[in-house]
Amino acid sequence: MAAFGEFIKKAIDVYGIISTQPDPAKAQKQVLKNMIKKASLTAFGKRYRFSEILESESFLRAFQDQVPVHDYDKMFSDWWHYLLEGHQNVTWPGGQKYFALSSGTTSNSKYIPVTDDMVEAIRKAAIGQVLSLKNFNLPADFFGKDVLMLGSSTDLIKKDDHEEGEISGISASNIPLWFRGYYKPGVEIAAIKDWDEKVRRIAEEAPKWDICGLSGIPSWIEMMLKEVIAHNKLNNIHEIWPNLQVYTSGGVAYEPYKKSFDKLVGKPLIYIDTYLASEGYIATQKRPDTTSMALNTDNGIFFEFVPFGDGNVDEDGKVKLDAPCLTIEDVEENCDYVLLISTVSGAWRYMIGDTVVITDKKRAEIRITGRTKHYLNVVGEQLSVHQMNNAIKALDQHFDLNIKEFVAATILNSEEYFIKWVIGTEKSADVEQAAIFIDNNLQENNKNYKVARSKALRGIKVEFVKNENIYRWSEEFKKLGGQTKIPRVMKEDDFIEFEKYLRSLL
Repeated sequence: MAAFGEFIKKAIDVYGIISTQPDPAKAQKQVLKNMIKKASLTAFGKRYRFSEILESESFLRAFQDQVPVHDYDKMFSDWWHYLLEGHQNVTWPGGQKYFALSSGTTSNSKYIPVTDDMVEAIRKAAIGQVLSLKNFNLPADFFGKDVLMLGSSTDLIKKDDHEEGEISGISASNIPLWFRGYYKPGVEIAAIKDWDEKVRRIAEEAPKWDICGLSGIPSWIEMMLKEVIAHNKLNNIHEIWPNLQVYTSGGVAYEPYKKSFDKLVGKPLIYIDTYLASEGYIATQKRPDTTSMALNTDNGIFFEFVPFGDGNVDEDGKVKLDAPCLTIEDVEENCDYVLLISTVSGAWRYMIGDTVVITDKKRAEIRITGRTKHYLNVVGEQLSVHQMNNAIKALDQHFDLNIKEFVAATILNSEEYFIKWVIGTEKSADVEQAAIFIDNNLQENNKNYKVARSKALRGIKVEFVKNENIYRWSEEFKKLGGQTKIPRVMKEDDFIEFEKYLRSLL
C-alpha cells in the first residue's frame, strides 16, 4: 500500500502539473462542437438541425438561436420520457442504462438520464480532483490509505432495460476496479438502503479501516462521525482514524458545519468543495487558497450563464425566452448568474436550477449562491439564498448558536405578511432579538427587502428547533443520507405542513 502511495504521489507530481485548467473559452467551444457533432443524428439533433449548426460560420450563435432553453419539465415531457419507455437515440446516441433520481428540494423526484459518456466524464473529473491534490501538499502515504465515500445506496433499482438510483450511488457502483481496495465502506455496506443500518455497520467496521479522506454531504457525514465516536467510545474521530486529513464536501455549503466538525476531530482537516449534481460533475475546488470551485470546462459539459435579475427569471424561477445567455468568455466576475448546461447525457441548454457567481474568470472558478426557485419574492422582498445564508451566518456569530440548518417562508398571518424562519441549533437565544438582528441585516444588504419592509412585509418571526428534528422530517418525507438536501425556502402551504410535523415531535 505504501509503495502504491508513492507511485500515485509521483504520478500526481508529474501529471498534475500537465493537467492544469485549460483555456476555458477555447475548451468550451470544443466541447460544444464535439457534443453537437455526436448528437447530430439523434431525434433532438435532427429536430434542431445540428448538422446545419455545425456548418454555420458561428456554430455557437446558431446553437443558441436554434435550440431553446429547457427546464426539467420541458426536457422530460418533450424528450426524456421516451427514454423511460425504451426508445434509443433520443437526445444522445444509444440507449439508456441509468437514470439518476434527483433528490431535488423543489419538486418530486426527477429522472435524469446518465449515459455511459457521462459516467466516464464523472470518472475523469474525479481523477482530475485527485490530480489537483498535489496543490494541497499531502504526504505520499496519504495516497495508499482508505477513502470513505458516504452516499446513497449502490443497490440500484432495476427497471426493464435500465437501472435507477441517486447519482452518488450510480457513481459508486462504477468505481474503477483498481480503486475498490481503497473504497470504504465497501460494496456490501454501500448497498444498504436503510440509513440507520448503514451508519451502524460503518461504526462497527470503523476500527478495521485506515481512513485518510471523507466524502459526502456535511450533515450526513457529521451524523456518521458522531455514531462512530459514540459506538467506539472515542473522544474524537482521530483516535480511530489517525491518518484522516481530507474531507471533500458537496451538495451544500460547508461553512455552517465547521464549528461542530471541529469538535469531532483531533486535528485540523483539509476541506475541499465539490459540485456533483444529478446532471453531472460540474466543478471542484482545485487549490487551497480559495473556497471557489473550478468548472470542468473540458469534460462533457457546456456552460451558459443568464444574468440573475433584470427581469430574466419569472416568478416560477424559470429563465424567460428573451433572456440573454452568455458564455464563460462573456461573463463578469462577482455577478449572479443562472446556470445552464448542455451535457453528454443529452441535456440541452438545461436550467439546472442553481445560481452561481464567477469569482475568477481566468480560472473559470465559481461559487454557488442559491437556487432559482429558492428565493423569496412574495411581496417584493427579493431575497436570495445567498443573502439569507449571510444573515444566518452573522446571527450565528453574534449569538454563538452553532446553526446548521434553516428554512424560511413568507407567510400571510392575520392579513399581514411575515417571513417565518425555522432555525436549527442545539442552543437558544431570545427569538425577538434574533428576529430583529436578521431583519436589520437584510435591510442593510438588500434594498428591495428594505422597501418591502416599508410596505406589505410587516417583519420577521423566528423559531429555534433541534437540527435532529429537521433531519427526521427529511427522513420521513424525502430521504436520509445520500445527496438529499434540506430546502432553504418553502412555499407557504409546504412550510405550514413542515411546522406541523416539527410540533408533532415535541
